[in-house]
Amino acid sequence: MSNIDWAVLIFTLFAVVAYGVFIGRGQKSNASYLKADNKMPWYIVLLGIMATQASAITFLSAPGQAYTDGMRFVQYYFGLPLAMIVICITFIPIFQRLNVYTAYEYLENRFDKKTRVLTSLLFLFSRGLSTGISIYAPSIILSSVLNWNIYLTNILTGGILLIYTYVGGAKAIAHTQKLQFLIILGTMAFAGYLLVQNMPNGIGFKDALYLAGKSGKLNVITTEFDWKDKYNIWSGLIGGFFLALSYFGTDQSQVGRYITAKDNTNAKMGLLLNGLVKIPMQFAILLIGALLFAFFSLKPAPIYFNERSYQYLKETQPQQAAAFEKEHSTLEQKFNVQSKHILEEKEKQSPSLNNLIADFKLTQKQVKELHVRVEEAINKSNYNAEKTDTNYIFLYFVKNTLPVGMIGLLFAVIFLASWGSISAALNSLAACSLKDVHLIFGKKEVDDETELKYSRLHTLAWGIFSIAVAMFATQMGSLIEAVNVLGSLFYGPILGIFLVAFYFKKINGPLVFIAAILSEIAVIAVYEFDIVSFLWLNVIGAFAVILFSLIGLLFYQPKTSAGK
Repeated sequence: MSNIDWAVLIFTLFAVVAYGVFIGRGQKSNASYLKADNKMPWYIVLLGIMATQASAITFLSAPGQAYTDGMRFVQYYFGLPLAMIVICITFIPIFQRLNVYTAYEYLENRFDKKTRVLTSLLFLFSRGLSTGISIYAPSIILSSVLNWNIYLTNILTGGILLIYTYVGGAKAIAHTQKLQFLIILGTMAFAGYLLVQNMPNGIGFKDALYLAGKSGKLNVITTEFDWKDKYNIWSGLIGGFFLALSYFGTDQSQVGRYITAKDNTNAKMGLLLNGLVKIPMQFAILLIGALLFAFFSLKPAPIYFNERSYQYLKETQPQQAAAFEKEHSTLEQKFNVQSKHILEEKEKQSPSLNNLIADFKLTQKQVKELHVRVEEAINKSNYNAEKTDTNYIFLYFVKNTLPVGMIGLLFAVIFLASWGSISAALNSLAACSLKDVHLIFGKKEVDDETELKYSRLHTLAWGIFSIAVAMFATQMGSLIEAVNVLGSLFYGPILGIFLVAFYFKKINGPLVFIAAILSEIAVIAVYEFDIVSFLWLNVIGAFAVILFSLIGLLFYQPKTSAGK
């Protein structure tokens, strides 16, 4: 990067950290540190919810996901709007009425202490791991730009955001998320504009879309039903609905955003608008990935987007790398010529266009097969790197195409996106581990000042834990997929516990506690045996808790109603 890019990057990051520390200064109570004194208006709630969900993984990995697999990932969000409506009707009024610090406080009131602790522990484990993956995403950037070891950049990335999260708590997080997300949206929109403007040979937006479509990258809707297909309209509407219901309704990292709202109305407005805005936003980010494919079909793409990994292969296996490069050069030249020829013949409405497209798709398949062989060769080496280069595709374009200044700003954006989601996650992890575990099993009551000190220590501990997890994230492939798979392993049973709490008043704590454990075992077994794609795990987990609880009710009738 140029000195100007470095200046833009450092200034942007420093300004956000300073703003977070300033806005969050003077914390004197836990209500302020963990809940921002319940003073947030709807637009802060909206931006906080979106920033928490849209981490660096969204902006770094999603374009690469579309580049490799097309835009069908957007179907993952199709169940989101309906889930927002259900949460506004059922979840928010209860959380606001009880004035809870965590979603799981309600479960002790409805069931018992052990059910509250179990659910909180499921959340803590899944969110703690996911936060580690979120730290790893921007670490890739530092590692690539500075040519530093990935483990060192994990520590640096995680350590910086801890400053304002530790000092300022929920108030600092909410206001920095507002600033971060506005910068992110503006910069990503400008990056998309520059991508179209930099298309080779003066190719316009429509031509780029045409190439992306013919290469199968605009596969927004796939209607074929397949249990093992990760992304189709059925898994998106049904599995995505249950995942969104659990994530936004029971995951403290999201619940913690809207329980800071002034009242029910502000909390509901923030959630409902998120349901409306999220799908178009994700569509636009994935479209950047599809357009990137069109961009690299018109000019030679690198043989492997993770340049450091490929460089290691060149150094250790020079003959194999030379053979790969010779084949790659031939295929890329052929692919670029075919792409330009297709656009020329499209304008002429040539009858030979269909044959040209068939040849184009055949070459595309051969390029993909070569990429797989290169990837396998890299993975067989002893180089400790990622399994795929999906997370480097957008990064490669930024480094090698965008103008001076814009590169530094885009790198800053990915950091800001990461910080927005990670800071919220650390705040929610601290709230849960303190309120649902530490204070429950603590031997004595503590005053506000001591509780605030404990909250900060829990935030610090979870930050260190997440950095440690980031050290092991190099073998997870596409980060956006990895973090959603991880969530799906736990969200179903957590959601099932809340559904039983809301709608099955005869079922008590001991029954749902056992049902939740059995359901989690069932979900992990289904995943291990690869029976269905990961989105369906959310449905299975939720219904399994309900089913096991009802079966238990046949054999054990509580003496009194469990509802309170």
